[in-house]
Amino acid sequence: MTSSPVRCPFQGGVPNLADPGLFRDGDPHAIWRHQRQTEPVSRQYTAEGLGFWSVSRYADVDLVLRDHEVFTSEQGTMLLLLGRGDPAGGRQMTVTDPPRHGELRDPVQRALRAKPIEARSEQMREAIVELLAPLADGGTYDLAAYMARVPMAVIGSIMALPRADWPRLAELSLATVAPADPALGWEGDAESVLNDAHRELFAYFVELVGHRHNHPGDDLVSLLLGMTRDGRPLTMGEIVSNCYGLLVGANATTGQVVLNTLADTMGTAALAEWAESPGLLFSGVEEALRWATPTLHFMRHARTDVKLGGRLIRAGDAVVVWLGSANRDEDVFTDPYTFDVRRRPNRHLTFGSGPHYCVGHSVARVALRLLFAELFTRYHDFAPAGPAVRLYSNIISGWTRMPITARVRPPAHRPLSSESQGR
Repeated sequence: MTSSPVRCPFQGGVPNLADPGLFRDGDPHAIWRHQRQTEPVSRQYTAEGLGFWSVSRYADVDLVLRDHEVFTSEQGTMLLLLGRGDPAGGRQMTVTDPPRHGELRDPVQRALRAKPIEARSEQMREAIVELLAPLADGGTYDLAAYMARVPMAVIGSIMALPRADWPRLAELSLATVAPADPALGWEGDAESVLNDAHRELFAYFVELVGHRHNHPGDDLVSLLLGMTRDGRPLTMGEIVSNCYGLLVGANATTGQVVLNTLADTMGTAALAEWAESPGLLFSGVEEALRWATPTLHFMRHARTDVKLGGRLIRAGDAVVVWLGSANRDEDVFTDPYTFDVRRRPNRHLTFGSGPHYCVGHSVARVALRLLFAELFTRYHDFAPAGPAVRLYSNIISGWTRMPITARVRPPAHRPLSSESQGR
């Protein structure tokens, strides 16, 4: 399946890459392509007049993410925090630089390795099959609504969160990455929605951590309670911050890989080939990750003056790298605007790069392999069933509504399910 950005991205003036509306109603890939070709490191401004450097080429994005000595994470990693700093800096794993970052990351990384996660695969598969079941009724199925529940089922099991809490936690997670999206139904402006969601999530985890302290188990929250830093146990603030980061990171991204991929491939030969070829499951998931790139950007701040892409970045300047642009860079990917389930190599940057490479990458990959395998095993002839609505966010590339229909695949014509998939 091939698509290409053909619209002029600069009608009406310089595009504002900080505008969430651009990612809902516009064509960011056209803008990124133009920037890669003409000004790969360019000065941009938010609607409030705050400046940042926009980085669009793969090599430069990779460099910024890898070089923590020049580009720090501790002042905030998202444009929402531009000019304000991140209160969790130095305490939460995602906004802590090495070497302290490694102290927080390593035990969590061990708990989220592929083998421990695959041991939970049957539990994950059962949850996925249950969520896909209504598609068999033959009516309209809102794929966005159900895909929002898949990652919550996965991370909820790993953190041993009460199942009754999953729907609200999924809503709160989405509000933190799209606080101005009217489709979410929150009252107030983006700032108040973001603050309300933060407060509710942090209050939830303070109570949960207090309870888990007295009733530890075999789960990720209990693991954080047993971790130490500088010879001392983690503080309540450190544990709660990391619970928050892990929950939001999982909930906001995994399901959007399925949505972004199907939005562009339904009815194409590329999707049909993948669905009929169990041997392409692994390479197809990697291509879906490249294609979808659910996390739009990461932000860093320069520690010192540095040259990047021929531009002088001053110490203290914010630098925003666009992962979706890097994953369509013509210098790295052959035919980058073609969805190719056989693509190898596929060195996408969807999970980032360097010390902050996504700690949950194994969880996401296992969940997506299970999800696509069950989807293709049980159903075929996926088709849109009404207008889809994109997420109003400059953080996550995704959807709030995607009605589809599908037909149940006859058992005699089913490819292998996730129960029998092998590498």
